[in-house]
Amino acid sequence: MANFETVTVETDLLICGGGMSMTGAAVEAAHWAKQHNLKVTVVDKAAMDRSGAVAMGLSAINQYVDLKSGNNSVKNYVDYVRNDLMGITREDLVANIARHVDSSVHLFEKWGLPIWTDADGNYVHEGRWQLMINGESYKVIVAEAAKNAIAELGDNGEIFERIFIVDPLMNDGKCVGAIGFSVREEKMYVFKAKATIIGMGGAVHVFKPRSSGEGLGRAWYPPWNTGSSLYFTSVAGAEQTCQEVRFIPVRFKDGYGPVGAWFLLFKSRATNAFGGEYMVERRPELENWAPYGKVKPIPANLRNYLGMLDTMEGKGPIYMRTEEALQKIANEFKDDPKAYKKKMKEIESEAWEDFLDMTISQAILWAASNVQPEEQASEIAAAEPYFIGSHSGASGCWVSGPEDIQNDDTKDEYFWGYPNMTTVSALFAAGDASGASSHKFSSGSHAEGRIAAKAAIAYIVDNPDYLGADQAQIDTLTARILLPLDIFEEHSANTSDPEINPEYIKPKMFMFRLQKIMDEYAAGVSAQFTTNKHMLEKALDLLAVLKEDSEKLAAADLHELMRVWENIQRMWQASVHVETMYFRQETRWPGYYFRADTPKIDNDNWLAFVNAKWDGEKWEMIKRPVKYMF
Repeated sequence: MANFETVTVETDLLICGGGMSMTGAAVEAAHWAKQHNLKVTVVDKAAMDRSGAVAMGLSAINQYVDLKSGNNSVKNYVDYVRNDLMGITREDLVANIARHVDSSVHLFEKWGLPIWTDADGNYVHEGRWQLMINGESYKVIVAEAAKNAIAELGDNGEIFERIFIVDPLMNDGKCVGAIGFSVREEKMYVFKAKATIIGMGGAVHVFKPRSSGEGLGRAWYPPWNTGSSLYFTSVAGAEQTCQEVRFIPVRFKDGYGPVGAWFLLFKSRATNAFGGEYMVERRPELENWAPYGKVKPIPANLRNYLGMLDTMEGKGPIYMRTEEALQKIANEFKDDPKAYKKKMKEIESEAWEDFLDMTISQAILWAASNVQPEEQASEIAAAEPYFIGSHSGASGCWVSGPEDIQNDDTKDEYFWGYPNMTTVSALFAAGDASGASSHKFSSGSHAEGRIAAKAAIAYIVDNPDYLGADQAQIDTLTARILLPLDIFEEHSANTSDPEINPEYIKPKMFMFRLQKIMDEYAAGVSAQFTTNKHMLEKALDLLAVLKEDSEKLAAADLHELMRVWENIQRMWQASVHVETMYFRQETRWPGYYFRADTPKIDNDNWLAFVNAKWDGEKWEMIKRPVKYMF
C-alpha cells in the first residue's frame, strides 16, 4: 500500500461507466456543461470503445418506437413492457425513455451506424420495435461520439480509462464523489464531484454458468459486469427495486448466440427433440398466469417456462428449426433456380452475420461443430440467471421519474426532484443501474443516460456548492480497498503454493463458492430454476458465512485486486437477490425462477414492487405500490 500514489480529481459532474448509458450521458452532459461552464469527468473500468454490454456489437437495435410515423405510440410501448414484466413496471420511467429513444437512434445513424433499409429507403424491422443493423462496430461509433463531445469541453472535459470504481464518497447522506484504483498502475483515484451518475452495468457469474472449463468466461451478458452499480449505490444508501427479477435468456446453446432474428425475421419455430412445438402444445398452461398469459407477445419468462416444461419432462434437447425457416424463405423462389440459389445464399449470409455482428463465439461454435443452419437444426437452451435493468430483467435503483408525466396519484410516490436521481441526493442512475424500466436495451439505455445527464447538470446548477469529502473517510476506504494486497504479501510465503493458504482465499475460489450457493439454493441451472423458502434460508446462511470469509480475500497483483472487488460486488448482488426472492411470496416469473412453496401468481397481494435498502448492517425490505398511468 505504501507504494500507491493518490490522484485527486475535482469535477462538477462525475460519470461512472463507459457503456451505452454513460456514452449517452457524456454526449448530453457535454452539451449542457458547455452552457454553464461546468466540468465533466468520465471514468471507465475498461476502454470506452469496447466497454459495456454492446462491446462485441449487436445485430439489431431493440427499442425504436418510431413516433414520427404514427404507427406506434408511447402508450403502445408502455403496454408492451408492463405485460412482459407481468405487471411490475414503472410506467413513468418507461414512457420517458420511449418518448426520447428515437432521437438517440437517429444520432447513431448520423454518427455512422449502418441501419438496414429496404428498396424504398425505409428501415428494415426485425419486429415491431426492432431495427436490423450492421452493428459489429456499434459501440466504437457511439464511444467516438462521446469522446468527441468531452474533448470539445477542453480543460473542462476528462476521460479516465482502466480505473475500477469501488466506493462512493459520502457527506451527510449526499454522494460527493467516488474512490477507486487503476488496474494498470499503483494509483488510487479520488474523484470529488457535485453530482455523480452511475452506469456501471449489471451482474453476471453470480450463478454457476452453463459454460465451464475453457468456456468459463463465456456468457450471454459480458463477464466484466459484476454488480458494480448495485454495490456502489447500495453502499451509498440508495433504495433498490426489482432485485428478484433476474433475466434468463434462451439462446443458442454454449455459444449464447441471439435468437431474436430467427424468431422475428426468419419466422423460425422452436421444437423439442420429438418435433413437438411447445409454444403450441403447452398453450393451455398460459391460462394459469392470467391476465399476462393471454397478452401478445407472450411474456419472455412464460415462453421460457413452456420450453423448460418440455426439458423437465425429458423431451430435450430443444432445437431452433433453422433449416426449416431458411428453406421456407427460399421456397418463394423455387420456380426460378437462379433466383432460388441467390436468395438461399443471401439468407445464409444473414444467418451467419447475425452472430458475427454480436456473438462471434456462436459462429465459431457452428463452424467447429460442422453445423450448416440451412441443413440442420441447432440446439437452444435457457442460460444461467443475469441481473440486468435494460433487457427483460428490471433490477436496479429506485429512481425519480419526470415531473411532467406524473399524475396526482403518482407524484408523491414516483417523483422527488430530478429525473433518474436515486433516493440519495446528488446520485443518479441509468442503464443497468436503474430499475423497474426494462426493455430499454442499448438505444433506450443511451437515451436514459442523456436524460440522467441533463437532470444531473440541472441539479448542479441548482446546488453549486460542493459539500466536501472527508479525508479520514478517504484514508479508511483506501486502506480497505488495498487490504487484499497486504494480506497476500503477509501470508503468501507461508505455503509452497500461494494459491492455497489457510490465512486467505483467492477471488476465483471465492467466486466458485458463491456460484455453488446460488446455483443449488437460489434457483440456478442445476436446480431447474426452482427454489423454496427453506432453500432460500439456507442460501442466506451460507452467504453470511461467505461474507465473513470475504474479509480474508487476497490479491497478488492489481489484476487480482480487481477480481477481489468484482467478487465482493457479486456477493452483494447475490445477497439482495435472495432477500427479495424470499420476501416476495409468490411465483410471478416462471421461466426466470419458480418458488415451489408459493407456485402461483398472487395479484391480490403481490402486484407490488419489492424494494430493498442497505441500512449499514442488513437489507431493509420495502413494499411499494405499482401505479398505472397509461
